[in-house]
Amino acid sequence: MLYAERDKDGKIIAVRHTADEKATEPVSGINEELMEFFKKINKDPWTEMLSASDLGVIRVVEDLIDLLIRKNIILFTELPPEAQRKIKTRKQIRRKIDDHNFMVDDII
Repeated sequence: MLYAERDKDGKIIAVRHTADEKATEPVSGINEELMEFFKKINKDPWTEMLSASDLGVIRVVEDLIDLLIRKNIILFTELPPEAQRKIKTRKQIRRKIDDHNFMVDDII
């Protein structure tokens, strides 16, 4: 989900992955106004929309892998070594973020 920040005239001036005090309005993935905003900032709107959805899908895949492992449907060691490495790295990063309550600015 994306959240729009608007100017005093109601035009989208920024888009974020999470809502905050400036960007409170959820905007749908395929939205003509959002597409125009991406074009205005010289970004391909379809690529931006796909990238925005990728962030959510990545978390779903991580959760799905964890669930399959917990239910003993797959073993972590059955995954390719490169996949194991990437998953371990993401888990370490998530732990660091949780430990430090680290906030990342997600403005597009």
